[in-house]
Amino acid sequence: MTTLELMGVMAKNAAAVLRNASTNQKNAALEKIASSLIENCDKILAANEKDITAAKEQGIGTALLDRLTLTKERVHAMAKGVVEVAALKDPVGEVAEGFTRPNGLKIQKVRVPLGVIAIIYEARPNVTADAAALCLKSGNAVILRGGKEAINSNICITKIMRDALESAGLPRDCVAIVEDTSRETANRLMRMKEYIDVLIPRGGAGLIKAVTENSTVPVIETGVGNCHVYIDATADIDMAKEIVFNAKTSRPSVCNACETLLVHKDSAEKALPAIVAKLKEKNVEIRGCKRTLEILKGVPGVTEATEEDYYTEFLGYILAVKVVDSVKDAVLHISQYGSGHSEAIITKDYNSANYFVSTIDSAAVYVNASTRFTDGGEFGYGAEIGISTQKLHARGPMGLNELTTFKYIIYGSGQVR
Repeated sequence: MTTLELMGVMAKNAAAVLRNASTNQKNAALEKIASSLIENCDKILAANEKDITAAKEQGIGTALLDRLTLTKERVHAMAKGVVEVAALKDPVGEVAEGFTRPNGLKIQKVRVPLGVIAIIYEARPNVTADAAALCLKSGNAVILRGGKEAINSNICITKIMRDALESAGLPRDCVAIVEDTSRETANRLMRMKEYIDVLIPRGGAGLIKAVTENSTVPVIETGVGNCHVYIDATADIDMAKEIVFNAKTSRPSVCNACETLLVHKDSAEKALPAIVAKLKEKNVEIRGCKRTLEILKGVPGVTEATEEDYYTEFLGYILAVKVVDSVKDAVLHISQYGSGHSEAIITKDYNSANYFVSTIDSAAVYVNASTRFTDGGEFGYGAEIGISTQKLHARGPMGLNELTTFKYIIYGSGQVR
């Protein structure tokens, strides 16, 4: 039996124990994990520094380096996220339906854990704690396989969590990490359906494509975020300026950041100069259509967009821009180029807003708000396991409920068919 298969066996055994753990037991374990993360902050930062040094030597990009970097504040935020998950309502055991059939059978539809969840993710060590916390609270064991860029951080964080679990009376193997970050190990993990119930990829387009095309384990696809903000003809320009600035620059390396700005032709003459002037505070590069170039003629840092730019998740200080003729054209553009993640309309027109939200087929659709709110914490779910852009069985920010399924429990009194 390989190391990975043994890990699968141990995770399956741990899941059987965790399935029957009480809410109080799970919460106590999560509280212990949170306090242990804070107590061991210096160890985590020392491990993270090794990853950062190696990443810089390898010439890692700015966006990935931001995702990789931990600070004292980020470690404490990780711990806070774990505590917030502990405070959430436990979905396990919830009776979604209960009814009695004419023959006297009493049928209940009860929420239960998925079992063993595997998560393949890239250079975001905070995912290690977030994912483990959500899986534990929803009664699932988890096998974590992070990227090589964050391996020292991930191993350190996982050991702290495993020690905390053991001290809280739950199996260490409720949380495990794959230390071999080779492609071969990832491929094997994708085919371990005898041990793993669900596989969740978190990362860029390449990772997600590789998992969805090669996995024999059922996959929940977390999405690439080619998100759009559309400025309608009646938009408040000051509001639009602040929303676009936030959506693009508050943290450009994340999946809910705005990548394309669409502007109605009737507001473009006023909106574009104001928005671009604000974006220049962060030196955002503008790649615009011909009408955009005409309006912004002479403004530095503005170049013509290519077709590929409108498909691209830049994850940096680059914004694609296009002037459109109507809200319908904006929707058509998003339908063609978008990734089904998050889209926003800025408008005072009820009919435009209604058309936009009812026609856009994305996981989250906003009216007069930034796309940056597509987040489990902002939605009140605590930490999140990812943002699903598929439709089965989860969509949008994935909290505890999305990590459960149902089983039917039937009580009889001797009925036969």
